Amino acid sequence: MPLTSIAGALAALVSVGIIAIGTRYLVAPLASARTFGLPKWPHGDAAAWLRLKGIRDIVSGLVILVPLALGQVQVLGWIVLVASITPFGDALVVLRNKGSRTLAYAMHGGTAVAVVVIAGLLLWQ
Repeated sequence: MPLTSIAGALAALVSVGIIAIGTRYLVAPLASARTFGLPKWPHGDAAAWLRLKGIRDIVSGLVILVPLALGQVQVLGWIVLVASITPFGDALVVLRNKGSRTLAYAMHGGTAVAVVVIAGLLLWQ
């Protein structure tokens, strides 16, 4: 299996994963928020912000699927590379707000590194 196919499959997996996470934030925002790593989350009417995160995640996943479906490997690579800013940013937000260092580094940081590697595989051909 060519390296590009493996990278494309990994990009699809990341895309479907982030769409699933976004969907969970729409369906069960407070339960989902506990797994993000921040120490406190908004409650009541302010919890609507969690649904915005869900929408952001779903759109992020769909944006990756479009060039993948069109076979635009170079475009996909650049989009995936730019998309790595989101988990890097999420890790920084968690750390800056005294959230779970484990989740910041392992989940958000790990995701960011994995996405950069996938982008590199897509762009390296």
